[in-house]
Amino acid sequence: RDGMLYCIVSESLEYKTVSVFLVLLVCGVGIVGNIMVVMVVFTTRHMRTPTNCYLVSLAIADLTVLVAAGLPNVADSLMGTWVFGQAGCLGITYLQYLGINVSSCSITAFTVERYIAICHPIKAQTVCTVSRAKRIIAGVWIFTCIYCMLWFFLVDIQVSVDGQVQCGYRVKRDLYLPIYLIDFAIFYVIPLLLAIVLYGLIAHILYLSSLPNHPEASATTLRRSCREGPDSSGSRPIRSGHSSRKQVTKMLAVVVILFALLWMPYRTLVLINSFVSTPYLDAWFLLFCRTCIYANSAINPVIYNAMSQKFRSAFRGLYRCQRPDAACRATIIYSPLKWLTCQTYKGM
Repeated sequence: RDGMLYCIVSESLEYKTVSVFLVLLVCGVGIVGNIMVVMVVFTTRHMRTPTNCYLVSLAIADLTVLVAAGLPNVADSLMGTWVFGQAGCLGITYLQYLGINVSSCSITAFTVERYIAICHPIKAQTVCTVSRAKRIIAGVWIFTCIYCMLWFFLVDIQVSVDGQVQCGYRVKRDLYLPIYLIDFAIFYVIPLLLAIVLYGLIAHILYLSSLPNHPEASATTLRRSCREGPDSSGSRPIRSGHSSRKQVTKMLAVVVILFALLWMPYRTLVLINSFVSTPYLDAWFLLFCRTCIYANSAINPVIYNAMSQKFRSAFRGLYRCQRPDAACRATIIYSPLKWLTCQTYKGM
């Protein structure tokens, strides 16, 4: 009955209008913002830091989510059926989970980088480098690309009795549950637990401890590649560098907190629905969950602009086609929520 009610509501004009408007708005803002993040880091020399390398990886992952999960959802809402064929079903599902998982890994990577840079400044001189960050990012993408190939065997085109085509899961709920729990642990629970511990240690150093008693090591650290990403400068005094580290750490902590909060409705709902006999299928709440996922992929550039002076200046320079450090150059589910729809639960 809940599944039928979901289908009835999702087919209403009011629901379709609100759904398409919200998704297009959030995805439009997110796509433009994340493209700007990638462009300012690639085209501005002083923005090429280890932290910003991870932010570029996060931006590309978020773009993948917005394009592969958000935009097909608009087509599905308007058409009421799957229009991308079997290849689209497999490819879009693969890409949207790839983006989701890489974004989680990228957040974990810059959290660890911040911890090393602030809590182990001597080690950071050799560990936190742009070249090492690029190797880590490459490893993250390769691992996630291989891991997500599992989805090629879990989804397929389904044709209902009335001839409606859907892209859905080909396995039953009891078979999918272990896969989901592993995914939930690796890409949500463990990164958040690690972030809580590491940011707690970082806060202890930045806010509860005095500045290091080794000026030479501190000054050298501030000049090296772990320059605190968007808002540091090796030429600043140690006190200024300490303040800059606080600012950057606050910004990255906000990214992690929003990741946890915006993914919580979807993760919690699916976790509950995985164990109850009658899943909760309120169409408007499911729309809220989807919107939160897309908002998580769209909001990071807004955070950078609000909390980072260097990102703000770089964005402004990009808008004016004027680089801050040089003259202008010629420069260049179907959503993860498929299983929350009535089609998914038919085979469960």
